[in-house]
Amino acid sequence: MRETPLSNCERQLILQAIADRQRLDGRQTYDYRNIKITFGTEYGCCIVELGKTRVLAQVSCELATPKPSRPTEGTIFFNLELSPMASPAFEPGRQSELLVKLNRLLERCLRNSKCIDTESLCVVAGAKVWQIRVDLHLLNHEGNIIDAASIAAIVALSHFKRPDVSIQGEEVTVYTAEERDLIPLSIHHMPIAVSFAFFQQGTYLLVDPIEHEERVMDGLLVIAMNKHRELCTIQSSGGIMLLKEQILRCTKIAGVKVAEITELMQKALENDKNVRKEGGKFGFAESVPNKRITSFKLDEVAVPTEGIEEQAEEIVSKAETSPAVIPKPIVRAPGTGQIGEGIQNEWMINDLEDDEDEDEEDIVPELGAQSLGNEAEIIHLSESEEEEMVILEPEGCQKKEKKTSKGTQQKTSKIISQNKNKKIQRKKRSQL
Repeated sequence: MRETPLSNCERQLILQAIADRQRLDGRQTYDYRNIKITFGTEYGCCIVELGKTRVLAQVSCELATPKPSRPTEGTIFFNLELSPMASPAFEPGRQSELLVKLNRLLERCLRNSKCIDTESLCVVAGAKVWQIRVDLHLLNHEGNIIDAASIAAIVALSHFKRPDVSIQGEEVTVYTAEERDLIPLSIHHMPIAVSFAFFQQGTYLLVDPIEHEERVMDGLLVIAMNKHRELCTIQSSGGIMLLKEQILRCTKIAGVKVAEITELMQKALENDKNVRKEGGKFGFAESVPNKRITSFKLDEVAVPTEGIEEQAEEIVSKAETSPAVIPKPIVRAPGTGQIGEGIQNEWMINDLEDDEDEDEEDIVPELGAQSLGNEAEIIHLSESEEEEMVILEPEGCQKKEKKTSKGTQQKTSKIISQNKNKKIQRKKRSQL
């Protein structure tokens, strides 16, 4: 998969920022990104983080036959792998031009500079020597792979310890860590590569370029140097012409950066040695913040509390006053309620009113019976006006029936009309 090219707007933004002495990540021109070194549980295993660029280094050894031209020297191999996990632009199982260039630069920086005493790796001259292999895996690509890889390789070699051996005649015995103490490698110096990116035909110079800056740069200069200011290797790519003054200025900057990085590496190695000696916890898992992979710890930030009360009073004074009307529940029927204004809840209201109409009975006492002081029977009035009215009275009241019939009919008609009005009002309420 090819990497996504930068648009013209992005290129112009990066170049304009560089011309204004600014960088995308907020660094200055000669600033290096933060370096973090973490060691694994085994000797010779470490992870180096240069900003967001991460490289895993693992050193291993085995007995092998030496080269005929150098029978008393051990061998060292470097292998850098660029996996798609680091960037989608890297293809698995295929050596790209970038990978070949990086491997060759690592060999020139570390092996050709004689930073490791290869004669100390000899076991039997011409028969058995130690073969040291350094495997480098790029975990995340955010620019400047060669610097991160060179730091990871030399730190892993300094941290690595090989097993002890003994020779009895022609027999070579290799002891484990439980049987004999492991032996560290003999390292003369620590060469570290420092990269310089040039823009607009060498007009502008940046140290430790990130990925976006590498895409728009015109040339790259890599200088490998140790803390004694001894030049180990130098390589220029990109086809730009550099002046002698520019190269000398880069070597001075590289000397300062290499001294700082070397001091950081030695402190990390010393801290790991002390932790292992004291029996403390070490390894990649112990380097995770809060000892939890899924947790993130943020830095504490002080919150200013001056003038909070005045600001709160000002906000309250500008806010609109709340309405004084307090909504009350509206009870339309037993078992139902409504708060505020809205659509009326009509669930089972009609059924309740029908049941109430059936259960209620219109009761009208007989006026003639009350005047006589005797118990009178109850009159049941029907909803229909066409039905005949039947009034049952005692036998002694038959004479007064004619006089009271007109008055009772008038009163009963009034009661019927009142009942009708009540029913009409109930229906209107149910329809609202």
